[in-house]
Amino acid sequence: MNTPVLLLTFNRPETTCSVFEAIRQARPSRLYVAADGPRFDREGERERCDRVREIGTAVDWRCELRTLFQATNLGCGVAVSAAIDWFFEHETEGIILEDDCLPDHSFFQFCEEMLDRYRNNSAVMMISGEYYYGKHHQPPRSYFFSRYIGTWGWATWARAWKCNDRSMRRWPELRNSDWLLRVGDGHSDFKEFWTEVFDTVYPGRNDIWDYQWAYSCWLQEGVTILPSKNLVKNIGFGTNATHTTADAGWMGRLPLEAMSFPLSHPAEIVRDRVVDRWIDLKVFGIKMKKYKRILRKIPGFRWGVALLRRFWSGQ
Repeated sequence: MNTPVLLLTFNRPETTCSVFEAIRQARPSRLYVAADGPRFDREGERERCDRVREIGTAVDWRCELRTLFQATNLGCGVAVSAAIDWFFEHETEGIILEDDCLPDHSFFQFCEEMLDRYRNNSAVMMISGEYYYGKHHQPPRSYFFSRYIGTWGWATWARAWKCNDRSMRRWPELRNSDWLLRVGDGHSDFKEFWTEVFDTVYPGRNDIWDYQWAYSCWLQEGVTILPSKNLVKNIGFGTNATHTTADAGWMGRLPLEAMSFPLSHPAEIVRDRVVDRWIDLKVFGIKMKKYKRILRKIPGFRWGVALLRRFWSGQ
C-alpha cells in the first residue's frame, strides 16, 4: 500500500498489538509511529510505554519507518495534535490510527481511494471509518457526507489539517454570532450544546484535540466522508483508557464490517442532514439537557459516545 499510515500510541500493549497487526497486513510503504511519554507518577507506565514502542516498530516488511517518541507526557491533546503536525510535515495525505482503533482490512483501500478521489476538493476535510447508524440509515451508496468528524480510524490531507486551529482564535467572536446556528441547520439546541462544549476547550486544553478539529472543519464549511459499513472498531473501552473509560455499551458491540468494491459513489457532495440530526440526538444527546452538566466535565470528543451509549442501548 502506497498511502502512509500514522500510528498514535501511548501505554496499552494489548490494543496496540492488535492494531499493529492490522497495519502489518496492509503493509504500508511508509509508517509513522508517535508515542506520548510516560507519567512518572504512574507505577509501571514507563515499562508499558516501552513495550508499546517495541510493538509499534516491529516492522517486518519493506517499509520506511519514522518515529516521534516523547520523553515526557504531553497529554492526549498536545501529543496527538503534535504527532499529526509532524506527520504532515513529511506527507501530503495519509491514514491515522490510534492504538485502540482496530480497522478491517478494507478500511485501508477505502481510505486510499477516497484520498485520491477527493484530493483536490477543499469541501471534503476528512474520511472516517466509522458507521454506527444500523437500521436507522441505509445509505444507497458506499459512503455519504456528514458535518461530524469520526476519528476512530480516519484519513485526511495536509491541505485540510493545515486549517486545524487548536487555539480556536475566532471562538470569542463566533460565540455571540449565529455561526453555530447555521452549522446546526437552524437548531437552537445544537447551538446551545456546542457553545457549552467549545467554551470548555477554549483556550486549548492539553487533554483534548478532536473538539478543536471539529471546530476547524466546521469553520471551513467542510464535510466528512462516512462509509456505509463500520470499518473500524474501538477496542479501547475500559479503565485503562484516557477518555472511553466507561463500559463499551452499544458502541462497543458494533460489528467490524468489510467494504465492498468497486465503490458506488454519490453523484454529488451533499451533506446528509437527516443523519446529522440523528447524531445530534442519539449520539450526543443534545436534547438530554439534564446530562449536559455531566458531559461538560468529561474531556475528549469521544466522551459523548462513551457516556451516552448507555441511554441508547436499544438501537
